[in-house]
Amino acid sequence: MNVSDKVIEIIAEQAVLEPSDVTLDSTLEDLGVDSLGLVESIFAIEEAFDISIPFNANDPSDSDFDISSVKTIIAGIEKLVAEQKS
Repeated sequence: MNVSDKVIEIIAEQAVLEPSDVTLDSTLEDLGVDSLGLVESIFAIEEAFDISIPFNANDPSDSDFDISSVKTIIAGIEKLVAEQKS
């Protein structure tokens, strides 16, 4: 399973949706993922890929990690996974 599919699966689970309902252009708000769901998604993604996401749950806007859409989340995770492998 690639990064994109796994991230979409995790986000869909938090949003109580089918992965097919999650598009790359979806925002977490569009999907109905609240701040708690976001934090749980981040933890699940960190666990799935054994990475640490630079995300401040107390102040999401103060994070270097772009959570503006599913696409930006995937891009950020792919970058972290690549960095970890190098």
